[in-house]
Amino acid sequence: MRLPGIIAVDVGGTKIRAGSVVDGVLGHVRTVPTPASAGAQAILDTIAEAAAAVIAEAGRGGEDGTDRGAEAGYSAATGPGRDAAVSEWRIGVGAAGVIDPVTGTVVSATDSLSGWTGTRLVAELEARTQLRVRAVNDVHAHALGEAWSGASRGTSSSLLVAAGTGIGGGILWDGRLVTGRNSAAGHIGHLPAPAAAGLPCPCGATGHVEAIASGPAILATYRRLLAHDQQSRQEAEAPTPHTSAVQGPVGAPEPAAAPYPPATPGQAGEPCPPAVRGPATTRDLAAIASAGDPLAKRAFEIGARALGAALGGIANVASPEVIVIGGGLAETDETWWAPLREAFAAELIPATTGTPLRKAEMGQDAALLGAASLWTAEVGPWSHQNRETCEKEETH
Repeated sequence: MRLPGIIAVDVGGTKIRAGSVVDGVLGHVRTVPTPASAGAQAILDTIAEAAAAVIAEAGRGGEDGTDRGAEAGYSAATGPGRDAAVSEWRIGVGAAGVIDPVTGTVVSATDSLSGWTGTRLVAELEARTQLRVRAVNDVHAHALGEAWSGASRGTSSSLLVAAGTGIGGGILWDGRLVTGRNSAAGHIGHLPAPAAAGLPCPCGATGHVEAIASGPAILATYRRLLAHDQQSRQEAEAPTPHTSAVQGPVGAPEPAAAPYPPATPGQAGEPCPPAVRGPATTRDLAAIASAGDPLAKRAFEIGARALGAALGGIANVASPEVIVIGGGLAETDETWWAPLREAFAAELIPATTGTPLRKAEMGQDAALLGAASLWTAEVGPWSHQNRETCEKEETH
């Protein structure tokens, strides 16, 4: 049976976006704040309410004036009737956290969504909406969306990298989303990175790519650079009461042994004084880097090179047809892109030379289209190992 519509939902730490996807076209997009601190039940209620609103709006939007939502037995006030043709609509969700695509459970999540770990996402939403639901991780949904109609369309294997507040990834192989044994495939931000040695990662470990290459990490690097630079200036301006014939001026600063301050655990854990905080956000930092600030440019270079080297290693191991970069950092100019590409190319072996590194094309709509694609034949069902089971279910 042809599905007239899919409700696609993108659940993030600050906002929930929902829209209708009919015949591959996204519309009726709504954005509401995520009640992140109110707990899982409040988040689920908000998702269900957003889905109801989209269906109601899509119903009112019929060219012939027909309320398609009502035809499908759906009321914005009461939800779909139990005897209605609820199979007329499906819901696809891309949500923050590690999502088991088979059971629809949140395996693990950060504290950005209170009480999210362990949530029976699919079962709870199906109970609230009386509609069939499928769900994956939000970055996995981004990967599916870019494969459907974005920068990796037409390929059978790709890696989507979301570089922003964190560093995440989504892998497609033979046109299927790879979720892995624990549903955690794609956590490229937790590869080791020499430049991050000693720096704490949000996962609790140290020395990972995310600890040096994410947006907040680049901002932290800039603050360390700025503090180091100010300290060096103060030492250089300090009076030198006497001089040693062998060592030179006593008390003068020693030449820096490294191109940037060492990332020791102590430095990473100590807050910078207000005088050296500099820009408040990574976006602000990008603006002064583009204007030529040398320390800001250096901070972006350090992060970009760490990520580029990691991606080069992944290309050597998996050899995808294309690597697509999305997220907030992808919107930065050549201050970030140039060192990323250079470090990436430097790691490639001859056999993988020329692996394309592309900017994502779909923006935040990628997650919605990817969530919708969980119900299409092109990329779904959502896991290779569960495909035959799901297809059997759909025939009954």
